[in-house]
Amino acid sequence: MTELTSAGFVLRPYLADDATAFAAAVQESMATLGPWMPWAEAGFDEAQALAWFAACDAGRADGSSHEFGIFRNGMFVGGAGLNQLNPAHALCNLGYWVRTSAQRQGAASAAVMALAHYAFRDLHQSRVEIVVAEGNDASLGVARKAGAVHECLARNRLVLHGAPVAAHVFSLVPGDLRTDPSALPQPRSA
Repeated sequence: MTELTSAGFVLRPYLADDATAFAAAVQESMATLGPWMPWAEAGFDEAQALAWFAACDAGRADGSSHEFGIFRNGMFVGGAGLNQLNPAHALCNLGYWVRTSAQRQGAASAAVMALAHYAFRDLHQSRVEIVVAEGNDASLGVARKAGAVHECLARNRLVLHGAPVAAHVFSLVPGDLRTDPSALPQPRSA
């Protein structure tokens, strides 16, 4: 099992034992998660978490996505992943969310750095995009803090709750990241 570490956080694939904590985190975070993640609903439960974990396992197996839980000291704090991998153009999307009680503690920034390095080093991507719905100020702050380059505000770029919305498109390319090997998040195989 691939694990990534960055700034005291561990990113690892979801396990069935994570379902209770995942569902609780979604329910806890409806005010900050619900507007931006249409899958998040007040009644989100363990069965939905397990279905998501199965989809993550399938995506990892076929190479279409690499989704991880974010943990600190063994506690579940959020999720992040690489998806929409485009092999013809070596680019992908990077997304993240952090439960309300763990926000503003560096989890999303650590996840972005770990996943960007993983995308370039292990998945051989040449571009990572972060697409943030207009108005999602917390995610905008994470993308900027990570050093992602703001390229545009794209009209009708995302569909949220059945309606098209504008979204900011950020990018990271390998040269944007620190090159000191000792500073890089390191993968671990279990």
